[in-house]
Amino acid sequence: MTIHTVKRGDTIYSVAREYGVPPSRIITDNLLNDPANLVVGEDLVIRYPTVTHTVMGGETLYSVAQRYGVSLNRLYRNNPSLGGMPSVFPGQILNVSYEEPPLGEITTNGYVYPYVDRSTLRRTLPYLTYLSIFTYGINGDGSLIEPTGGDEELIAIAREYGTVPLMMLTTLNSEGKFSSALAAELLSNADARQTVAENAARTMREKGYGGIDVDFEYVSGEAANGYVDFITRIKAEVGEDYPVFVSLAPKYRADQPGLLYEGHDYPALGAAADYVLLMTYEWGYAFGPPLAVSPLSEVRRVVGYGLSEIPGEKIQLGVPNYGYDWALPYVRGESRARSLSNVEAVELARRVHAEIQFDERAASPFFTYYDRPNTFSDAVRHVVWFENARSVEAMLRLVREFSLNGASVWNVMRYFPALWLVLNALYDIRRLG
Repeated sequence: MTIHTVKRGDTIYSVAREYGVPPSRIITDNLLNDPANLVVGEDLVIRYPTVTHTVMGGETLYSVAQRYGVSLNRLYRNNPSLGGMPSVFPGQILNVSYEEPPLGEITTNGYVYPYVDRSTLRRTLPYLTYLSIFTYGINGDGSLIEPTGGDEELIAIAREYGTVPLMMLTTLNSEGKFSSALAAELLSNADARQTVAENAARTMREKGYGGIDVDFEYVSGEAANGYVDFITRIKAEVGEDYPVFVSLAPKYRADQPGLLYEGHDYPALGAAADYVLLMTYEWGYAFGPPLAVSPLSEVRRVVGYGLSEIPGEKIQLGVPNYGYDWALPYVRGESRARSLSNVEAVELARRVHAEIQFDERAASPFFTYYDRPNTFSDAVRHVVWFENARSVEAMLRLVREFSLNGASVWNVMRYFPALWLVLNALYDIRRLG
């Protein structure tokens, strides 16, 4: 794999000549919407297949997979243009194999809402070991609130691809809002904790989920022990055949102050759950000042602390799949950044003729631009931080560097070609379903 950063004067043809690959392969692998207009600073992932196959009349993707002894998911990952679907046509060139991924095998997870575009979901599932479906909430009596829009179809689609669907459980209340008061009430009452644990385990089995993913945020320090007991009860109810995941706020030390951190006891929760997700994102967030979403230096600090309390084989690294656009100047308490996908960020840079830069310390791309609603005097300066192939590679390499279990992406509602190209180049994906 080579990551090419577009320079002034580059074209898709000059880049293809530089690396000795067909321009069509760069376009289809990176799913470029406008290959005739590359953005200075844009990343292109270049891959070099070791075996290709030209589809003949009468062949199907299934027969090609059988011929070469590879899985359909492997062909989907090696050919993003398939969109996770088996349709092929005579003359189509398929990438059958690449060199072995250098960093070995990991597990992956992605978070999704029930209203996800089904084509985006199918395009993504070949890369995922697990799919966390957002989310079940909790009523005051301990009964559960099903995801808006239902979850049965997503469970079935995930199973088609051999991806294990995970039932998410959060403090979403009957009003559709996340409630720290509900968390405090539940975690202070042993009977309520047991009721929710039993209901969650029963629902998990009835719906056909393969495990439970718990994400309780803004848990007070007083409720920390109750939270550990809650995870312990859920694990006891689901048994050894179903994994329990728990999300952890990005802490640097055990006594880190703040409502986001105090209720997350790393060593105790790590012992109670099968796996933990380090939520290593949101340094740059909608209501905060302009920053990289996941500055690499800060991510390293969180991973370092996590490993001091929890075995690496239990830890999944959180990977963001989004960026933010801030209007400047930032005013605390007033400003709110606009969320956008990484693909949208590049399209915005193209539209406003901005050059993408890369912050080496944060290992994250950014650019600035002016919008001009009327005249130059009305122009507002903006800064956009997002993710690209280089930032994703830097994050994903931490999984092997620190011998972690894998990576978990928040979220997979919007397809980000570079993320999956880089992941597929670096790692094999462990399949359990």
